[in-house]
Amino acid sequence: MSRWKCGIEGCDGRFEDVESAVIHQTVDHERHECKVCGTVVPEGYFAIRHAFDEHTRAEFVRAYDADSSAVRIREDVKDAVEADADLNSVVETLRERGAL
Repeated sequence: MSRWKCGIEGCDGRFEDVESAVIHQTVDHERHECKVCGTVVPEGYFAIRHAFDEHTRAEFVRAYDADSSAVRIREDVKDAVEADADLNSVVETLRERGAL
C-alpha cells in the first residue's frame, strides 16, 4: 500500500513517496487562493506552508473558520512532509515542468 495520499478533497491519489504526492498536488489540482491575503498558491502542501509561514495561526482560524484541531492536522501534515521530502528536488522538478 502506498504511504502517501494526495489529501485534497475528492482525490484518491496515492504515492510511494512524498515528493510525488506534492508534485501531483501542484500539477494536477487547481490553485488555491489564500483567504487571508489573496495570494494564489498550489493546493495541498504548498497552501498549508503558505498559510503557516506567512500568517499567524489566529489569522488562519479567522479566515477559514477553522478550529484548533484543523490547525493541528495541517501542522502535522506540514511537519511530516518536511521531515520526509527532498523539497529542493520537488521545486527543481516543478520548475522543469513549468509549474512554478
